[in-house]
Amino acid sequence: MLLCNCVAHQSFADTIIIRADRMIDVTTGKLIGPASIVVEGNKIVAVNPKALPADAETIDLGDRTLLPGLFDMHTHLTFDFFTGDHWTTAAVKETPADWALYGVAFGRQTLEAGFTTVREAGAWPGFPDVALMRAVEAGRVTGPRIYPAGHALSITGGHCDVTGFAPGVMELGPNQGIANGVDEILQAVRYQAKHGVKVIKVCATSGIFSAGKQPGAQQYSNVELRTIVEEASRHGLKVMAHAHGSEGILAAVKAGAASIEHGSMLTHEIIKEMKKRGTYYVPTIYTWDILLPENTPQDTVNKFNFLKSFADKSFRMAVDSSVNIAFGTDSGTFPHIETGKEFYAMVRRGMTPLHALQAATINAAVLLGVSDRAELKAGKLADIIAVDGNPLNDIRAMDRVVFVMKDGEIIKTD
Repeated sequence: MLLCNCVAHQSFADTIIIRADRMIDVTTGKLIGPASIVVEGNKIVAVNPKALPADAETIDLGDRTLLPGLFDMHTHLTFDFFTGDHWTTAAVKETPADWALYGVAFGRQTLEAGFTTVREAGAWPGFPDVALMRAVEAGRVTGPRIYPAGHALSITGGHCDVTGFAPGVMELGPNQGIANGVDEILQAVRYQAKHGVKVIKVCATSGIFSAGKQPGAQQYSNVELRTIVEEASRHGLKVMAHAHGSEGILAAVKAGAASIEHGSMLTHEIIKEMKKRGTYYVPTIYTWDILLPENTPQDTVNKFNFLKSFADKSFRMAVDSSVNIAFGTDSGTFPHIETGKEFYAMVRRGMTPLHALQAATINAAVLLGVSDRAELKAGKLADIIAVDGNPLNDIRAMDRVVFVMKDGEIIKTD
């Protein structure tokens, strides 16, 4: 059994050497061993140099594999369906303070699972995800780097609105992301940008955990979707589009969304458009392997089962067609400690282990628009993890993270 010291600490040494039997170059897929990575401050300064610094602190991880810190491009750190009030009522019984405090715990769990950078896919009103980002950046709490979406954009009564309650209860407007028509959409996007979001999320179609019986129906019109993307781009923000049904996926792709989240009902036409435009697919495929939360309404169960019948085929189509794929989990719909299980869910559906690792590193970095991490190379941020075993041989090793360093700070070690 591994005993983990999960208390973050900054070494007093100016230089740290991290050793292990092997490391993976995620760009080439080459397994390199043995491996020695030299860290100074928050940067990697050398990988397997001819001479190692004599006065450095050395951390020898032995029979482990070193990898760059991972990315999750679709998280919900400020809630999950298994903590606090039942997910069907939590939005009206809890507060932004509750959700931000959940984020402290769930963010720590996510970081300890090896995910040093995440993109938050929307939170309930009050910007708890933005508050969590600021707390992490200020060093007040320990968590991954967070790129929050704030309030996801939705039509009134659509997926990402709060529904199912009496008139007058939790009625939301453009400032909370519920916007109809061009004028309200402009207000909604501008309000998110004003309050510090790093990405705009739009619910282009209906979904599973919301009202309605058609989980793939397009919600925003083509004109509205184009308005969202155009206005977001004026603020330097990309758009991530929740989309299950084919018509809504295609409309979001043509509107210029940077990524399609879930993408349950892909078609050859959609694939062609995505490749033409460089659109990313964030499959969140592990969500189809989970057990639904206790007391899930029957309508939700029916929608889940309906879309599940399409999701595997869509995933294989995207892999076979070489669409850009970035790793994302939809964590929160399942416990955050299970985030690493997305790797095995992808590989058992036909993706190679290397492709899965690239989806969670270099591919995700391109989607996010960052170039200072995602590889174990000199000059990159010292975001480094170690796993038991070799994930190129057994991808389930990615669920056995035993060492995490973020920004040169040791978060978890055995």
